[in-house]
Amino acid sequence: MTSAPANGTAIDFRQVSFRVNDTRELLHGLDLQVDRGETLVLLGRSGSGKTTTLKLINHLLQPSAGEVRVEGRPTTVWDVICLRRMIGYVIQDIGLFPHFTVERNIALVPRIENWPAERTKKRVDELMQLMGLDAEIASRYPRELSGGQRQRVGVARALAADPPILLMDEPFGALDPITRVELQREFAALQERLHKTVVFVTHDMREALMLGSRIALLEEGALVAVHTPAEFLRSREPRVRAYVDAFQTDLQLPRQRGMA
Repeated sequence: MTSAPANGTAIDFRQVSFRVNDTRELLHGLDLQVDRGETLVLLGRSGSGKTTTLKLINHLLQPSAGEVRVEGRPTTVWDVICLRRMIGYVIQDIGLFPHFTVERNIALVPRIENWPAERTKKRVDELMQLMGLDAEIASRYPRELSGGQRQRVGVARALAADPPILLMDEPFGALDPITRVELQREFAALQERLHKTVVFVTHDMREALMLGSRIALLEEGALVAVHTPAEFLRSREPRVRAYVDAFQTDLQLPRQRGMA
């Protein structure tokens, strides 16, 4: 994906730290800006602070120090309901309501917002088409869908009220490799059309390179580097280089016995 034009800052971390029980620091001194319309990928190992960073944006967590600003306002000043309604949230295990049909799951936020029934139905139909979901599954329940279908419904639900910001926490991590690549490509094409501000968490280097306008590498709660995918691959920073070298090694297929 190409870098989005400079349209101003949508999300701004200013010297943000987060501690658990005032002792264990999961994030420290984070300075990071997310531009409007870009996809910023948070890359790092488990425990590096990626999901903590994500949850600070929609005020599921509150900074122990520093400030997170969304559209110029600290998250602590925002009305939390208003803040979260302008932010779509997609997670790995999807979180669909099992007793709701596909249609009711997608329509959840518009109904909370008291949209007229006709407008809500039109939006659900539009999103199902956008996500490549057949109209016939609208009346099905999540248990009746494949993993890829459930994840598409999850993305559709996050987009239902047309939020300007989308947070995605390893949304394709639980899928089989083929379905995962398909959804990565579909999401990349979708973002080219919608230009949402996206913060995308992953530990997968391939996914980061495919989807990110920029990649922010986190390690042990600290920001190591922020680069475009091309810059990331060229970086000589040792911790970035370790990721790139591991990625390139992983791409090398093992030689079969008997081959020269």
